[in-house]
Amino acid sequence: MAASAEPFLSSAAALPASADGGAEAFCDTTTLQEVTVTAIKQGYLDALPLASSVVSAKETERLGIVSVKGVSDVVPNFFIPDYGSRMTSSIYVRGIGARIDQPAVGLNVDNVPFFNKDAYDFDLVDLENVEMLRGPQSTLYGRNTMGGVVNISTLSPMRFQGVRALLEYARANSLRTSASYYARPMRDFGFSANVYYTRTDGYFTNEYNGRKADRENQFSGRLKAEWRISPTLYLVNTAAASRLRQGGYPYKYINTGEICYNDTCFYRRTVFNDGLTLRLSLSEVTVTSITSAQFIDDNMTLDQDFLPLSYFTLTQRRREWVLTQDFVARSVGDRRWQWLAGVFGFYRNSHLHAPVTFYDDGIANLIEDHRNDANPGYPIRWQSRELLLQSRFSNPGFGLAAYHESTLNFGAWHLTAGLRLDFERTGLRYYSDCDSGYEIMQVNSTTGVVDPYRYVPVVISDHGRIHSDFLQLLPKLAVLYDLPVDGVGNLYASVAKGYKAGGYNTQMFSDVLQQRLMGVMGIGASYDIDRIVTYKPEMSWNFEVGSHYATSDGRLQAEMSLFCILLRDQQLTMFPDGTTTGRVMTNAGRTRSFGGELSLKVRPVRHLSAQLGYGYTNARFTEFFNGRNDYAGKYVPYAPQHTLFVGVAGDIALPWRFIDRLELAADVTANGPIYWNEENSVRQNFYAQLGLSATLSNDLWSLSLWGKNVTATRFDTFYFVSMGNEFLQSGKPIRFGATLRFNINV
Repeated sequence: MAASAEPFLSSAAALPASADGGAEAFCDTTTLQEVTVTAIKQGYLDALPLASSVVSAKETERLGIVSVKGVSDVVPNFFIPDYGSRMTSSIYVRGIGARIDQPAVGLNVDNVPFFNKDAYDFDLVDLENVEMLRGPQSTLYGRNTMGGVVNISTLSPMRFQGVRALLEYARANSLRTSASYYARPMRDFGFSANVYYTRTDGYFTNEYNGRKADRENQFSGRLKAEWRISPTLYLVNTAAASRLRQGGYPYKYINTGEICYNDTCFYRRTVFNDGLTLRLSLSEVTVTSITSAQFIDDNMTLDQDFLPLSYFTLTQRRREWVLTQDFVARSVGDRRWQWLAGVFGFYRNSHLHAPVTFYDDGIANLIEDHRNDANPGYPIRWQSRELLLQSRFSNPGFGLAAYHESTLNFGAWHLTAGLRLDFERTGLRYYSDCDSGYEIMQVNSTTGVVDPYRYVPVVISDHGRIHSDFLQLLPKLAVLYDLPVDGVGNLYASVAKGYKAGGYNTQMFSDVLQQRLMGVMGIGASYDIDRIVTYKPEMSWNFEVGSHYATSDGRLQAEMSLFCILLRDQQLTMFPDGTTTGRVMTNAGRTRSFGGELSLKVRPVRHLSAQLGYGYTNARFTEFFNGRNDYAGKYVPYAPQHTLFVGVAGDIALPWRFIDRLELAADVTANGPIYWNEENSVRQNFYAQLGLSATLSNDLWSLSLWGKNVTATRFDTFYFVSMGNEFLQSGKPIRFGATLRFNINV
């Protein structure tokens, strides 16, 4: 369905808003009366042959959703586990996902794409809505969207003018506050400014030092301007910056049940992005230019052994610039032939410094013991009890793409075909160094006295440059049939190719250097750098059938879908031959995933509403040999088989001027089972969390008292093995809080 030239409507615009403004609850929809540049590549989602969910600003406020992780609680078959730090944005959709490197889901904020998933986890404030499109969106959005796309739209100063403020306090001395100003000094120009701050002491204590492991401070700001330059030309510019300081990584050792490690763990991140959207509306076509610049400067430092021992630490400091340009042309009006075409390009350059420092226990157990077991007559002793393995990388890359999608309309039938030609070149310049040494000792066979025999310097310097080219054709075919019903109703079927970009295992270079070091001592294996650090793109074919239905009065909205996904050249984490501490991403497997989704939003009476979102996924390996074991037939780890959200909300009119409404809401979020390893020997069973809220409000303010996980459900969000030791991160405990909002419209 093509979007009209003016007003440009959001994906929620096709259904009428509720009459009273308060009974909409989970079914709220909004018709935009002012021009906003949204829906650049999609119109009204329920009229398209794809599975999608829209989470409105009202829903995010009522459910206490503050990040994309919270959105995943509501959307079927969309799962983002909350573990590690905000750098960890492992996203799983329909069983597709990855713990490291390239994401399976794209993210756009006000039309601007986020390239680095390490910047995905940020707080949401002053939203229009959040759209989640499930299934491959590679034809229109390109790389790393084989699982879907999340589109976030922030509030427009052309729709709202006034002051918004938020103050929230919750368990763990958690504070969240924001202030926003929206103005429209001229009919054709509006701007807004927003500042946001949040902090928490955290929920998990490191027993080694008695400090909270997951403490956090975050500050962000956003400036937005919208200008209708002429009746046909519209401009939107959004600039945002954020600064994060976080502990993170509250991993407990299974043997003791305690979080207890001696070295510092933290994550620090500074992000800036600016996006400029220009839209020209002509009688036959709209042309949109989307230009963006993004910068990320972050530092992850870890106690890699997560024990009160001095094994080794890892630091990953990165600076990355990304420039993107997207030109989109789209036909206007309800014509028999509707089309969209575009060209996209990007340039990215990333500089990474990733030193690994071995300390006394690490040198003794991981290096000296290996060497001494092989030659006990001449044991070695490292010169220093601190060994630094230096790794520096430069990762430049660029990409170009051309894409087209056409829809032919024959009455109730709509046939869609799309194709994208996507080219990408990525390079890697690496610098790995070690400057140390060890002493060979001699054992007197008669007296047993150990004396120095010879000093051996260890000076290693590896430098090199490699690059890879990726060329992909990404097709899509779909058919949609409009049902002869009151409101919106349709059936659809689609097939589409998904694509996740290839890349480099920069985390393997410390292992490469370590193996070189072991080779100097006559033990260990050596790696072929070109082979071990490069992995190819992952590709999928998604077959899907589904249906949308919405009554004309907005009291019922329903969506159903069934899917089957076939993955090849799957990017999986494996153990390379000869490794001592690391893992490598490589193309080693194939997966088959099938399942379905059901979404319902119901408003049976004026002051009551309910919502259901359920997803089922059966994702198994059809081929996967990790160099040690064959896992064919096993479930794909980290992706839940079931996701469930059930919510009920109702409001009561109060007879007072200062407080005129009480809203009560309850919701249940559930996931599982989740397998934690390829053997399927460890898993998190199906678990559920209950949320409750009560909100007093009038037109100017609201006060919410809320609780999350009020049943105090105990569950785990992550499991891993490091050097033979097992670790878990527990889910967040019961939380209660209060949120005060002001919304002064002028």
